Amino acid sequence: MLLSEIYRMDIYSDSGQYLGEVQDVVIDLEKGELSRLMMVPWKGVKGDVRTTLRQKSILYKTVKNVGDVVLVSAPANAPEASKEETNDLSK
Repeated sequence: MLLSEIYRMDIYSDSGQYLGEVQDVVIDLEKGELSRLMMVPWKGVKGDVRTTLRQKSILYKTVKNVGDVVLVSAPANAPEASKEETNDLSK
């Protein structure tokens, strides 16, 4: 799948909760892999970047499937996801 095909896809949790739409992506250039799916355009991020990343993005490693929609394993506001995201942001 091409990266450009992910843009504008709806993001759903595995429990069926609508989380948002892919507006941008964050790529880890050192690892050469997709890091996060943003639900807001990166250019539009104002204020605290860490807060925006926690509240308006999904770690790509939580993605279960990409087809007609992006299916993730847990909602972005789940406590276990927040802990994992905090560790990811501290790098």
